[in-house]
Amino acid sequence: MDFAAARKHMVDSQVRPNDVTDLRLLKALEITARERFVPEAQKPRAYMEMDIPLFEGRWLLKARDFSKLIHAAGISDQDLVLDIGCGYGYSTSILSHIAGMVVALEDNPDVVAEAEKNLGEDQRDNEVVVEGVLAKGKPEQGPFDVIVIAHGVEFVPDELLAQLKDGGRLVTIIKRDPIGQAVLITRNGDNFGHVALFEASPAGILPGFQKEPAFVF
Repeated sequence: MDFAAARKHMVDSQVRPNDVTDLRLLKALEITARERFVPEAQKPRAYMEMDIPLFEGRWLLKARDFSKLIHAAGISDQDLVLDIGCGYGYSTSILSHIAGMVVALEDNPDVVAEAEKNLGEDQRDNEVVVEGVLAKGKPEQGPFDVIVIAHGVEFVPDELLAQLKDGGRLVTIIKRDPIGQAVLITRNGDNFGHVALFEASPAGILPGFQKEPAFVF
């Protein structure tokens, strides 16, 4: 399979037509081998317009939704970014091209090791993978200019919002079956503004970001 041609087609057909105009982000998507960050059996599907299964309960967000989410965050080359649920490292690799520093958070030591191996091939010094509880973030590494949760979630914990700098942004997809809504949350002092971005249908909910079931009599 010609992965380079598939990658170019992905950018030209799934990303550019969807109002993603940040040239730094487009270049990162064009040069980053997405197939490096998915399981062997999923490599032929790496550039399809679908969420790619990684491991139990986890997917790599489709290029259209991922790129629009990152674009909306307005990341600068001075920003400190927390990438929650980085999986095998693709989102972190892309973010490292446009941010000052990226802290990638995973909760499984085997996944952390795989992400570190994959990101080692980038030979970039502004990526670090750490282990911890996803929903708790990494407050000792913050506060952050941007927090990225490139997954479906049912809610955003206050504990994560507290890790944003004043003026900081958080982007994610709030999923309410069957349709989800990508959102941009911006901190202004102790207040948080919410902007709806676009509709999306992520394959699942990031573990730890499900609401507790309501008690029904």
